[in-house]
Amino acid sequence: MKFTAALIGIALLAASTSMAAGTKTYQVTGPVLEVRPDAVVVQKGKEKWEIAKDKDTKVTGDLKVGSKVTIMYTMKAATIDAKAEAKKKK
Repeated sequence: MKFTAALIGIALLAASTSMAAGTKTYQVTGPVLEVRPDAVVVQKGKEKWEIAKDKDTKVTGDLKVGSKVTIMYTMKAATIDAKAEAKKKK
């Protein structure tokens, strides 16, 4: 599974506030492979995309395995760990 897609999906947790702030929106379209309370897994080409969802995710239609879906999502950092610049040797 593409776990990098999971990072993208984290953005769904705050999608409504992110969109209001002007964050760029992306989409993925494909058949649903799995539906869980916290995520949806979609086949895109040869890759499996795991997109996070929560109670605030708006779902229209019958979301089930085999359905073709288009998911709109935004990218949002969950954590940022900035390191001090390494000292250069002379």
